[in-house]
Amino acid sequence: MNDLLHQLLENSTARTPDHAAIVDGDRSLTYRELDQAANRVANTLIGAGVNRGDRVGVFAQKGIETVVSLYGAMKAGAAYVPIDPASPPVRAAYIVENCGIRHLVTSAKLANAWGELSAAGATTIIAHDADEATAAPHGADLLDAGDINASSDKSPDVAVIDEDLAVMLYTSGSTGQPKGVMLSHRNVMTFVKWAVEEYGITADDKLTQMAPLHFDLSTFDLYGAAFAGATVHMVPRRAIMFPMEIRNLIENNDITVMYAVPSILTMMVDHAKMTVGDLPSLKTILFAGEVFPTKYLSRLMHLVPHVAFANLYGPTETNVCTAYRVPAPPDEDAPPASIGKAIANVDTFVVTDEGTLAEPGTPGELFVRGGSVMKGYWGDAERTARTRIPNPFGGELDDPVYKTGDLVIEEPDGNYTFLGRRDAQIKSRGYRIELGEIETAINAHISVVECAVIAIPDDKITNRIKAVVSAAEDLTRPSLMQFIAERIPKYMIPGEFDIRTETLPKTSTGKIDRKSLESSELEEK
Repeated sequence: MNDLLHQLLENSTARTPDHAAIVDGDRSLTYRELDQAANRVANTLIGAGVNRGDRVGVFAQKGIETVVSLYGAMKAGAAYVPIDPASPPVRAAYIVENCGIRHLVTSAKLANAWGELSAAGATTIIAHDADEATAAPHGADLLDAGDINASSDKSPDVAVIDEDLAVMLYTSGSTGQPKGVMLSHRNVMTFVKWAVEEYGITADDKLTQMAPLHFDLSTFDLYGAAFAGATVHMVPRRAIMFPMEIRNLIENNDITVMYAVPSILTMMVDHAKMTVGDLPSLKTILFAGEVFPTKYLSRLMHLVPHVAFANLYGPTETNVCTAYRVPAPPDEDAPPASIGKAIANVDTFVVTDEGTLAEPGTPGELFVRGGSVMKGYWGDAERTARTRIPNPFGGELDDPVYKTGDLVIEEPDGNYTFLGRRDAQIKSRGYRIELGEIETAINAHISVVECAVIAIPDDKITNRIKAVVSAAEDLTRPSLMQFIAERIPKYMIPGEFDIRTETLPKTSTGKIDRKSLESSELEEK
């Protein structure tokens, strides 16, 4: 059976027990070793009181032990909740308290945060690298490496179905507190199964695992590899900021499939010293998470003409729901790549502001239905009801659909063009303006590396528009203004420009940290 995420590991173990499952630097585990290690964690958790449906926090830098913990939590019948180890303690504690995490799998390297997390409700701490000398936080039990190793390496007999929660991913919330997106085994499996079949992943492939585990991109790397019996190579967090390290990892390990956010790929174009025909082992590059500036997509495709490229689209609430194979390198000043059509077992449609189905060519909000739609937001029925609604066009089949908040147009060929976020639409001087359209115009300039356009509240004109641009040293404000004036109306041209040579701040998932830029602007005011 391939209905549950941890069954993917078990099935590949049965087929190819001695095949490499995971590589992390100079360490690796075969499928048999990974499965046995996950069983020991699962039995440790069950012995510590974990029940079906519980949430198990995973609070550690990604690596072999972290992946073992994810599988262990699911084998115990629980959902895993990855918590960014770089997040402020108050945010980590909020997640623990919000979804009732009682058991936390973590690392002794993060022991100075255990007290706050224990106070928030995590009363059982399990640390792979702890020993008898490691102190437990006040009021909590500590299980160390000895306890895990003493547990059985046989798979526990826990009844789980595909509608049970598998993972909870916390994303930024408009209220200032993160919101927990509940994803079932079926939700994740819908994307994973399609992706493995669509891109022909086999046991011979070697995949990178670049995304943080609290980012939904990580589900393809881990479970796509397990589905096919392939090998996944962990990319350390530090390497993400050094394109040459990524290039070296791909070359030294004969990586065949890479899945990354465009900002990482953009840095590789600029700083990895690539020439045409480099990375010969690479077969497929999948990108998602943000718009890929066309000139960088074009340059990368010319550098690796042997590689197939695809743009995957979808919010965390649906994982990937549409996809587009980029057929050839686009012109550098072409619009961004399409987000494509719905994947298998997913249905998508466009709805106008009036609540009617949009005709092709008419902009509207993208709705998603099918196996990938989340269960909801943990503990927030009101927010769930606003975005996960009965299908308005389903008649008696009022299955849930997710309102993405993303504006798109269906083109005549059935592919969608992404216009931007509904909540990124602003008004300035009475004009309705899509900030993403301004970013597309700026990103088309040959000297621009990346940019973010932000709205600054203004009592007189509703919003002022500011562009924060990372660019080559020779870019000037007048030349950039002249360039974008040929692409967008005058009323959309930002009134302020911050042109810098350093890269823009990033979130823990590698995206441009727009909230940080907005906060900095408000502080300056």
